[in-house]
Order: sequence, then structure tokens, then C-alpha cells
Amino acid sequence: MTSHQAARGSSLHALLVQVAATGFMTGLIWFVQLVHYPMMEGWPHDDFGRWELAHRDRTGPVVIPPMLAEGAAAALLLIRRPQDVPAWLPLLGLTLLAGIWASTFFLQVPCHLKLSTGWDAATHRFLVQSNWIRTVLWTARLGVAIAMLVRCQSSVRGGSGR
Repeated sequence: MTSHQAARGSSLHALLVQVAATGFMTGLIWFVQLVHYPMMEGWPHDDFGRWELAHRDRTGPVVIPPMLAEGAAAALLLIRRPQDVPAWLPLLGLTLLAGIWASTFFLQVPCHLKLSTGWDAATHRFLVQSNWIRTVLWTARLGVAIAMLVRCQSSVRGGSGR
């Protein structure tokens, strides 16, 4: 195996990891947006902080590994992109990911921290409304990841990919 083949293989593996992790997170964020966050309003308000803490404790192990895998794959694709993928696609994907992480850490995490102290309708409303940022960005990221994969598949089948 030549170094070029090894580099191509690692970039294709990174792309597959990105598609899988981003696909998982996109599905999860739509579930959270349409089902989970709205249902929080029905949790017992007199003991809401305990419910919120349980939510946070159980959510971390589900979302942290795919988010880290997604970040690593996005960075690798920026450094070592597949040959048939234009440079702007991995850059767009990483920019969308930066927006997702910024929204997570600057908007949603503070809401969850405040809700850990007890029910607050305004904070919950802001959590649900601001989470649309992540929902839209992850959906767009999945489109970018699929577009990159399609370009690679077309070159494998003999197309130019460009």
C-alpha cells in the first residue's frame, strides 16, 4: 500500500465516521427538539431539579462520544480531505460544527444548569426555542457529510466527482 493509498483510506474512514456520528446526532437532536424537551414541561415541577440532574447525568454518556468522534473526523477531513471533495465542504462542515458547539455551551448548557435548581418556565421556553439552532445546524451538517460521501462514491464508480 502506498502512502497515497493510506492517506486516501484514512480520509475515507474519517468521512464514514463523520456520516455515522453526524447522522446519529441529527436523529437525536430532532427527537430532543420535537419530543424530549417539550415533554420536560410535564415533569413534576416541585421536584424538577432532581429530574433535570438525572437527565444531564444520563445524556452525557450518550452524546459526548459521538460529538467527540464528529469533531475529530471533521478536523481530520479538513487536514486530509478525500481527493474528490472540494476544500470548501469540510470547511463548511467544521464551521457548522463550531456553531453547534457554541450553541450547546453558550445557550443550552446554561439553561440546563439553571433548570437543575428548579423549574423555570422562561428558561425552559428559551431552551426549546434556542435548540432549533442546533437542530438546523446538525441537519445541514448531515447534508454536507452526505454530499462529501456522494462525491467520493461517484469517483469510485468512475465519475469525476467534480
